[in-house]
Amino acid sequence: MIEHSAKRRRLSNTEKDGTTKVTKRSNEIPASLSLPISPPRKMRSHERKLIKSPFQLTTIRDLSEESNIGAVSLHDILGDPLIAECWEFNYLHDVNFLMSHFDEDTRSLVEVHIVHGFWKRDDTHRLSLEKQSSQYKNVTLHAAHMPEMFGTHHSKMLVLFRHDDTAQVIICTANMIPKDWTNLTNGVWQSPRLPRLTESHKSSGTDMRIGYGPRFKIDLLNYLRAYNTKRQTCESMVDELEKYDFSAVRAALVASVPGRHDINGDDPRKTRWGWAGVKHALGPVPVQLGKSEIVVQISSIATLGATDTWLKHTLFDPLSSTRASSSKPKFKIIFPTPDEIRRSLDGYASGASIHMRIQSATQAKQLQYMRPIFHHWANDCEKGIIEEGNVQDGGRKRAAPHIKTYIRYNENKSIDWALLTSANISTQAWGEAANTGQIRIASWEIGVLVWPELFADGAKMVGTFKTDMPTKEDFDGNEPLVGLRIPYSLPLQRYGDSEVPWVATASYTEPDCMGHFRKD
Repeated sequence: MIEHSAKRRRLSNTEKDGTTKVTKRSNEIPASLSLPISPPRKMRSHERKLIKSPFQLTTIRDLSEESNIGAVSLHDILGDPLIAECWEFNYLHDVNFLMSHFDEDTRSLVEVHIVHGFWKRDDTHRLSLEKQSSQYKNVTLHAAHMPEMFGTHHSKMLVLFRHDDTAQVIICTANMIPKDWTNLTNGVWQSPRLPRLTESHKSSGTDMRIGYGPRFKIDLLNYLRAYNTKRQTCESMVDELEKYDFSAVRAALVASVPGRHDINGDDPRKTRWGWAGVKHALGPVPVQLGKSEIVVQISSIATLGATDTWLKHTLFDPLSSTRASSSKPKFKIIFPTPDEIRRSLDGYASGASIHMRIQSATQAKQLQYMRPIFHHWANDCEKGIIEEGNVQDGGRKRAAPHIKTYIRYNENKSIDWALLTSANISTQAWGEAANTGQIRIASWEIGVLVWPELFADGAKMVGTFKTDMPTKEDFDGNEPLVGLRIPYSLPLQRYGDSEVPWVATASYTEPDCMGHFRKD
């Protein structure tokens, strides 16, 4: 929803003229000189600074207007007639759907580049892309280099160049297909409009701290240059994007690039990928003392092994990294059950995008060690075990989750940091353990990490529900308050002893909300 700026308050009659005509006798002593001298009145304390959530949710077609406050649609992102060039990175693409969201008067003039990972010539997804894009003279396809057999091009990003000499980077969790932008919950981060660099900006010093624009720019350009390993896929776009000023960006890039990468070294301009990247990004992030928990909310969990070694040591340990020593956080994972998918807006059809397997012996052992930390997406399940606390409704219980968020909460209910990303829980996305000083990654992924002090000194970050804006009552104190739009409801509800996660390939005999059944 587009927010209109408030109208200017009309001045009252007494405010129209700022001057007052006073007639005095020449020998009259001004009254001000006869008043007793007193100290000036204290200035009223400043209103608490409230900062909008850096993450937004996507609109849900079949939910109420109240649940879509602050949410963003694809047309909101692409409907600007000033867009001159668009680079679209994703796993799944529907070219007709993408093109339909540009301004109807200019869509044939926008240079559209689609980056995909279907490297096999006879891949049905690639053939479909080629057939659709052949209808548009202004669409160019680019196949990403895929050096790992089991990897995917899973990153979800748009890079826009406008006729007014601004650029913008949008990182999201939705595939470029109608289903993901209709009744599935997804998230979006949008950079500010980036102006072109001036000569003064080029020659001035840059702030290379993680979380600030110049560092974000280096990491993004390093990520984009990785596409040029075998062919010059993104060379022209990288050359153009270098000309823009990223100083207004407040976020750290956390991405994955397929291949083998050294995890050691002190080069400040080197970008680390996968779990090594998130560990490096979290290094300077302050966290509050005391108990904390990291809530991992994803839409897919790969087969990780019969023991929890990779999950605990390769993923959870890097996510526990902090600037100073603190107690180890507890981990919770949010993943829907068959009951939640059954009751979602699109019923079983929603579950086609949500994946975990529990059929093999290894997968059954994996379920055993993950079940104690599994929590529901919606906290209204009959068999779930709900935690204590005031209910806060995220407004997305019935919109099945395709979004991926990693959020560190501390015991006073404020938030230390939050990550919005395309990366699910898998070795392909985050990489394998580095036994040889190298990390091996299979897939392309991209996300953004934020924390409160990026937005204001001494700021706190709090979860917001059905809105992007915090209120001054959300947290005691007078420090600046940053909102973070939470897609799920709190408090969380742990799986009951007999509950299992949704499995997209399984059969379900109970009808969903539309009366449909699920057969494997």
